Amino acid sequence: MPSSNNNKSIFKQVANYRELYIYQKAEVLVLLTDIFCKRFLPRYGDRTVDQMNQAARSGKQNIVEGCEAAMTSAETEVKLVNVGRASFQELREDYEDYLKKNSLTIWDKTHPRFNKMLAFCRNNNDFAPYRPLAEKCYAEEFCNMALTLCHITDKMFASYLKHLEQRFVEEGGIKERMHSARTGYKQDLQQRILELETENRKLKEENDALKKQLKELKK
Repeated sequence: MPSSNNNKSIFKQVANYRELYIYQKAEVLVLLTDIFCKRFLPRYGDRTVDQMNQAARSGKQNIVEGCEAAMTSAETEVKLVNVGRASFQELREDYEDYLKKNSLTIWDKTHPRFNKMLAFCRNNNDFAPYRPLAEKCYAEEFCNMALTLCHITDKMFASYLKHLEQRFVEEGGIKERMHSARTGYKQDLQQRILELETENRKLKEENDALKKQLKELKK
């Protein structure tokens, strides 16, 4: 029997999404957005609350679903990750709208606190360092912290999608892996048949030689 079909599986090994920085940032945004809505938006009668929480959750969940779908479909993985990116872009718009509607400042590179906030958000992927800030900072600080995370996450999504594209070019999707696995199996089978034919030919030659020796002994 062919040994291992080159030890290749048609199923792609999937990433542990919890180890991805992009997922960790997304999880922080989900928790921050929940706190923001509770602190700064009306509890009832404002659809923005549901929209923001749903956008944040959708961004995170599509990373999870994309990683899980990667086992069988590179196309589905890319689509889901891109949906996740779009969800966080929608969330970013909501934070910017809040600042504009309340005549608050969107911090840009010229703002004196911009670089410090950027460094903080880049260096912290766990929610723990954000929690004390989220519970005490005022609305403008909170929104700009979330916006900074949204911008960082968007760049990470862009890089991740580029990585998925490159991996697809190099490895293909499940159809290509199925074809490769099947082709490998056929090659292994053909190689084994050749080995058996060679072995059989040698045995036949040895058998003929033994018969010849037996004839001579009988004489």
